[in-house]
Amino acid sequence: MIVSHEWLKQFVPHTRSADEVGEALSRHCVTLDGIESLGAHLRDFVVAQVVEAGRHPNSDRLWVTKVDDGSGTLLDVVCGAPNVVTGNKYPFARTGTVMPGGLKIEKRKIRGETSNGMLCSARELGLGEEHDGILTLDTTAAPGTPLLEVLQVADARLDLDVLPNRPDLLSHRGVAREVAAILGGTLRELPLELSEPLSELPALQGDTGVRGGQASVTLHEPAECSRYVAVVIRGVTVGPSPEWLKARLESVGLRSISNVVDVTNYVLHGFGQPVHAFDLARLAGRSIHVRRTREGESLVTLDGVARALPAGTTVICDEERPVALAGVMGGLDSEVTDATMELLLEVAHFDARFVRRVRKAMGLNTDASYRFERGVDAGDTLRVARAAAALIVQVAGGEVVEVLDAGAPPAARPAVMLRPARLARLLGAPIPDAVIAQHLRALGCEVTAAGEAWQVLAPSWRHDLLLEVDLIEEVARLVGFDALPDELRAFRPGTAPDHPVHLASRRVRDLLVGQGLAEARPMPFTATGGTDTPRVINPLAEDEPYLRATVLDTLARRAEYNLSRMQGNLRLFEIGNVFTPRAGRLPLEETRVGALLMGARRPPHFSEPEPPAYDRWDARDLAERMAAAAFPGAAVQTQPRSVGDDPGLLWTVRVDGRAVGSVQQISLDKPVWASEAFGVEVTLGVMPSDDLAPPGRNAHAPAERESGATRAVTYAPLPTTPAAEIDLALLVPDGVSAETVEQALRRAGGELLEQVALFDEFRGAGVPAGHRSLAWRLTWRHPERTLRDKEIDGRRARLLDLLEQELGIRPRAL
Repeated sequence: MIVSHEWLKQFVPHTRSADEVGEALSRHCVTLDGIESLGAHLRDFVVAQVVEAGRHPNSDRLWVTKVDDGSGTLLDVVCGAPNVVTGNKYPFARTGTVMPGGLKIEKRKIRGETSNGMLCSARELGLGEEHDGILTLDTTAAPGTPLLEVLQVADARLDLDVLPNRPDLLSHRGVAREVAAILGGTLRELPLELSEPLSELPALQGDTGVRGGQASVTLHEPAECSRYVAVVIRGVTVGPSPEWLKARLESVGLRSISNVVDVTNYVLHGFGQPVHAFDLARLAGRSIHVRRTREGESLVTLDGVARALPAGTTVICDEERPVALAGVMGGLDSEVTDATMELLLEVAHFDARFVRRVRKAMGLNTDASYRFERGVDAGDTLRVARAAAALIVQVAGGEVVEVLDAGAPPAARPAVMLRPARLARLLGAPIPDAVIAQHLRALGCEVTAAGEAWQVLAPSWRHDLLLEVDLIEEVARLVGFDALPDELRAFRPGTAPDHPVHLASRRVRDLLVGQGLAEARPMPFTATGGTDTPRVINPLAEDEPYLRATVLDTLARRAEYNLSRMQGNLRLFEIGNVFTPRAGRLPLEETRVGALLMGARRPPHFSEPEPPAYDRWDARDLAERMAAAAFPGAAVQTQPRSVGDDPGLLWTVRVDGRAVGSVQQISLDKPVWASEAFGVEVTLGVMPSDDLAPPGRNAHAPAERESGATRAVTYAPLPTTPAAEIDLALLVPDGVSAETVEQALRRAGGELLEQVALFDEFRGAGVPAGHRSLAWRLTWRHPERTLRDKEIDGRRARLLDLLEQELGIRPRAL
């Protein structure tokens, strides 16, 4: 939408610059694509007065003049215009001025006489087509005054990107409403340049038709044309438009045609309402019928194209034939000409769907159809018709003799309740009630108090204000989004909780990234398959036609890819889906997290040139951490491999007694220098199906730990008392696993035992055959006080007694 800054001032007088207005609109209302200055090419031209004028001694068609340009020195200027008169004032281009066409004025001799500049015509200034003489200025301005101050052609075009939900901004009055609401100006419903009073002639009304003494209107399709206002104007004189009207149209890129046609374009761009003028004498029966076409009808439109009209196309007809395409374009046979003396001025409201149908059927796009398809203010039809008629009388003479109003005004829209508390919750800050009412009233809304809420009736031109949230958005943008808080508040934007599998994935991802692992995101396809891997009928790649059964399969291929490029220090993980075939049904789909470790635990350092490689114990520790992150608050255990299990399996990961994953030694196609690879895989959840848990339920989460669809998570405060640590070196028989010892330690350690950590294994001197030395670090902490040495010694003694009685384990003598 192209908007003229000077035209805006006709509806909302102000002293702001175009840049200020554009910035305000862009911040509060509509995107500003750009501003183009009009008249900027005239900034170097000045007013000059001819002091002397005489014939050129060497030419019968030229004049030699002395010109006062305000510089204090009279300039010799050669002029070829026949209308140069001593004492008159004219536009003047000094030496060095660049003309609109690109010509630079220079000091030069013309037929032997020196010329220091040029007196200009309207055509040379780009202000018109007249070129027979120079442009005479009727002004009292002193010589040297900038020409723009005299001609007042300086303007600026604002290019606004109006979205489909704001058709009210497709007019200068609509944009002026926003400027008044944002900047606090006073809106005028009629432009200042409309000096003719509006006709007060009573309108003849009818629901589907109305017949007057001068013309008649019949609506055969009220659903397609809900209202049709026709104003009959007699005694007009069609001719050129006044300069102010031409300037208005030129400011938005339109050319002047005639005073009557120019008014219709002025109302279209000024008020946003398409208007069409018929030559009433050329309408058969002096009547208008809004109906659908019949077979074989055609119309020559204003662009001179003869168009066959498909049956059922909504058209405007007289008693005999179609005369216009409803809401799109008028017909050539009824257009206004220089001989026209009687007008029928059409201001109607056509349904957007039917205008779109007509426009697409005819292959026409016009300014009128563009506005009708987005929505025109149906509540202002009669007033706009009277304003358009007054403008025509002002510029073309004549008088309004009849006003016909067929159809009905739009039904009242239901009020919308706006709760200030709801507004404060959505915007993150309370807005005073008086400010809310002030902003909504500035937009044209009727606002009344209704208890603790506001009852808001939106204006007829705002089709988009239907819900409470729409009104909240209006208040927000007028207050200014920059004035609203942007920090995250303690409430969530919706009421639906995140899916448990998503939450578990996020927790595990945060853990693994914090441990220094890199996430891989490959496709869930693999090259190897069998009875435990479903085959895809139409795979993306023929060399990977199977859906994977394990995430570690994919990570193994990523590891081999890195090994082939001499990269052996790998820490990879992936969160993705795996598939298990089921007879006669879709595969079972599970979400799992897998991690692969191999190579150095840490980067080389001068203090440790060759860091140790990852081993199975690192993988086990990571598995326990992953399970704890996925299922917070649950009891996590790792069970050693049993006889008959897969040779690569090291431990089974259990949560609350249920198997959820595994720790494995991964077989790779690797070079001899590469270390062993270990993998961890944990199931986070199962995709819901008809025989599984309800959607949103984590298949491996214990029911007693769930509350609705989300897991109950408990938090403990950070400790404020010191911990007490002891180290135990134990002689453990080879037949007793470290896990069994750890369980005994935890069971006997009491509720104050906070941590049990195995930190050393030793075989050698001082250790009996069939035994190994395992060193444990035990941490106790009381939540309210410091533990005494006697308490720790007593606990140590009880632990050693229990271990010897139950497992035959004795402390190692150091």
